Amino acid sequence: MTPQKQQVVALLKSIETGDPAPVAAINPDKYIQHNLSAADGLAGFGALMQMLPQGSAKVDTARVFQDGNYVFAHTDYNFFGPKIGFDIFRFEDGRIVEHWDNLQEKPAKPNPSGHTMTDGALEVTDLAKTEDNKRLVRAFVDDILVNGRMDKLTGYYDGDHYIQHNPQIGDGLSGLGAALQAMAKAGLTMKYDRIHKVLGEGNFVLAVSEGQFAGKHVSFYDLFRVQDGKIAEHWDTIEAIPPRPDWKNANGKF
Repeated sequence: MTPQKQQVVALLKSIETGDPAPVAAINPDKYIQHNLSAADGLAGFGALMQMLPQGSAKVDTARVFQDGNYVFAHTDYNFFGPKIGFDIFRFEDGRIVEHWDNLQEKPAKPNPSGHTMTDGALEVTDLAKTEDNKRLVRAFVDDILVNGRMDKLTGYYDGDHYIQHNPQIGDGLSGLGAALQAMAKAGLTMKYDRIHKVLGEGNFVLAVSEGQFAGKHVSFYDLFRVQDGKIAEHWDTIEAIPPRPDWKNANGKF
């Protein structure tokens, strides 16, 4: 594990333990916060931690990746209630200077195929294919989720071999199709409007997008595992973006 990954894992764990030492990874003079519930800077991070009831937090980071100056983690939290989250940290001159995240309430039970939001593959492989895999995921999100080119869908998958960790959707393209039909029947619309970031390490790629879900302005974080040029596994979180007057900082979600 790289030193930056170690620093991120330790920093996230410090939310649970209260250990102040890992916070030294953050640049105290420049910490740009995109969690809209926290004020900007190191003081904002500290204030949020002080609001947590003593001993209530639990942090279990399932996977952590690095793409250049960015480290991104996938974590099972109890943080003002059980949540699953993705965190992205940007490093500059060896210190953390910027943070984005996306949190979703953790469901009480697994999805229709028995998967949780964090279980599944862990091993990073195919490091030489990182850029190819990032291009594939960007094209998939753009084609299918942003532009709805459903005629291209099957080209991104190896038949029905597709492991799904979204809490509402079963495995395979068949599971995805059934879920989309159920959503349409219930009048729930999902629209991706814009891709903001695509980060990757080997066979794992995280796409950060903005759009609408069930009538709300949301942030979509989608983590994909790519195998042999096809999408093989998917994890995600969806978080509603609060109205502008409720933001604790002016940096925006993205």
